[in-house]
Amino acid sequence: MKNLTRRSFGAMMMASVAACAQQVPVTAPLIPEPDPFLDGYGPIEDDGYVLPGIPLRYLRGVNRRMSGIYNGESGPNTIDIDPYAKFLYHVRADGTTTRYPVGVARAGKSIRGMATIKMKRHWPGWTPTQNMLRTEPEVYEAFRGGIPGGLRSPLGARALYLYRGNRDTYYRIHGTNDLESIGNSGSAGCIRMFNQDIIHLFDQIDVPMQVFIRSPEESRRVDPENYERGIELPPKIISPEDLLGAEAEANDRPPQFDAA
Repeated sequence: MKNLTRRSFGAMMMASVAACAQQVPVTAPLIPEPDPFLDGYGPIEDDGYVLPGIPLRYLRGVNRRMSGIYNGESGPNTIDIDPYAKFLYHVRADGTTTRYPVGVARAGKSIRGMATIKMKRHWPGWTPTQNMLRTEPEVYEAFRGGIPGGLRSPLGARALYLYRGNRDTYYRIHGTNDLESIGNSGSAGCIRMFNQDIIHLFDQIDVPMQVFIRSPEESRRVDPENYERGIELPPKIISPEDLLGAEAEANDRPPQFDAA
């Protein structure tokens, strides 16, 4: 195990993808090999769906799942989220952690401080909140009636529901098909993860679990090397036909929760 610094993560990344070259006869045909998927990011079967692998271009540098010794400020058996460095840490009881890249909210839209995961769901459905409808109707009004759980749902393969006391905050940690958003700011407030990562995290945790979301000062203090990593993306406007049209519905189907 190593401390989770940029240098050690870089070394871990290089070690994980390095391979020995094997000499071949000069007469051997040069057959191009397909781009490989990084370990943990290949295609997976889940609840009757086949999820595509994550292309390498979205997993460059630190923008991938890594494990090591936790050097943050949260206690054991917690989730620590750094929205400025765009990372989520699952902090285990033995002081180790798995760090996942995340996509976070645009400026002024994210949750801060403490929360508790009180529910977790496979392939959850999604309905925009009243605040989303009020502040960005051009993005969300067409989806007022919601989208059922499945491949079309913006919450992806899994969702973890954040509460304060008994009050639902309407913030979620969830999967996404918007691969470009991971490592950047672009959501309406929730914490996005690659579907492969949210499935991995989902299977590691029990509820309830405490979540801590770092402030700018805490992020700079704990991880100054990655502070303000990524860029802010504009709202992504999706055509209602792409998610609610007849063809979209015909190509989707409910998840098969008993497939295993």
